[in-house]
Amino acid sequence: MGTSPATAGTRRSASVRALALLAVGATALSTGSLGSAAVTAAGHRPPVVHLRPASAGHISTASRVAPLPTSQCVTEIGIHCYSPLQYRTAYNLDPLYRQGITGKGRTIVIVDSFGSPTIQHDLEVFDQQWGIPDTQVEVVKWGNVPVFDPTNADHTGWAGETTLDVEYAHAVAPDAHIVLVETGVAETEGVTGLPEMMDAERAQIRAGRADVISQSFGATENTFPGYDKGDFRSLTDLRYAFQEAAAHNVTVLAASGDAGATDYQADGENLYPYKVNSWPSSDPLVTSVGGTQLTLDDSGGRTAPDQVWHDAYGAGGGGTSGVFDRPWYQTGVAKVTGNHRGTPDISMSAAVDGAAWTYESYDPTRVGWHLTGGTSEATPIFSGVVALAAQLAGHRLGQLNWRLYGLALAPSQFSGIVDVTAGDNSWDTVTGYQAAKGYDLATGLGTIDGARFVHAVAGR
Repeated sequence: MGTSPATAGTRRSASVRALALLAVGATALSTGSLGSAAVTAAGHRPPVVHLRPASAGHISTASRVAPLPTSQCVTEIGIHCYSPLQYRTAYNLDPLYRQGITGKGRTIVIVDSFGSPTIQHDLEVFDQQWGIPDTQVEVVKWGNVPVFDPTNADHTGWAGETTLDVEYAHAVAPDAHIVLVETGVAETEGVTGLPEMMDAERAQIRAGRADVISQSFGATENTFPGYDKGDFRSLTDLRYAFQEAAAHNVTVLAASGDAGATDYQADGENLYPYKVNSWPSSDPLVTSVGGTQLTLDDSGGRTAPDQVWHDAYGAGGGGTSGVFDRPWYQTGVAKVTGNHRGTPDISMSAAVDGAAWTYESYDPTRVGWHLTGGTSEATPIFSGVVALAAQLAGHRLGQLNWRLYGLALAPSQFSGIVDVTAGDNSWDTVTGYQAAKGYDLATGLGTIDGARFVHAVAGR
């Protein structure tokens, strides 16, 4: 996020960044940068591409012993806060659960650096609070994952992201199997983090483990070595996991970012003063998940239409890629994207003024309930929706984008795609994109009515 009250931005796609949320009392938290770099010519110090969780951080540094209802959050904290049950209501998922569509038989792979040593316990506390059936998270350690240090801001930042990812993917698809892949991304300059993540994803795909992959990380395209010279190989050479996914009909998702139409520079602290995009969100083989702001009552009913996430703490990422040409499935929206890949494709809840309750105990000084927002909330929520649709279809859905853009041609009551027409994703000094009728670079095709959308995507 570049300016107060939010700091440490957030970047998806080529520089997915940690979204640091404002602490009560106007204190902002930010997670440290995790260096990743592409190899340059011998003898030169390799540049650093900052890899960040798309949204990690909390409204309050102090934990709460119990979550609050929305109305009380508004009164006491000054923001809306939501439970997983409210999201289920808002996205009309309950009819699916009554039909037995719970993600059973499908696997969601979540990739996060370092992970969380308390993820199973925290998920069980989360489930008990909301009456959600427990599941056993399968943890896969990839590479040299360091012993978790609760005093290390990098570790705790990614642990917060891990918790959000796992708890909300599970909340939406309670019977889906969750594989959490923890990678040992070092902070050392010149050590690459994205190749480890891509290697881990490819291994899961080749093992037949993944139906949908949820990525709440990335890096700004412009920070990859060679970008300024038009040489994109340091980025495109990392696409092998997504190519593998396409060959095995695995759906890949990525958060679009939390700094609106801009994102973070290579120093990990300053935003670009112009529009940029990030990878993997910008990859044509990936479904980019943007951010909306929901306004719900205590039971999850809408009191206003959804709009683009743009509050005091951040804005949903979106724009055109500087690396990838417009893919064939965006031909129908060429007037919006021009000749380039446009993001996001679809959007879900991400606003900090509309944050999600998570339970966390990885930091013994902050055990309890916290609030988190960002497009890395939206992404695991949507991963759960994909798992529901894959169960109903009886097979993997594979690359999702051509389905999304095709469905968007049908009326909403058939497609389940709900247009978002209010708000914009301006952030810091960069004027962003305005939501409009149809596809736009702030929320993509819009958001979803879950029951209709799942049936439409599954073709049943």
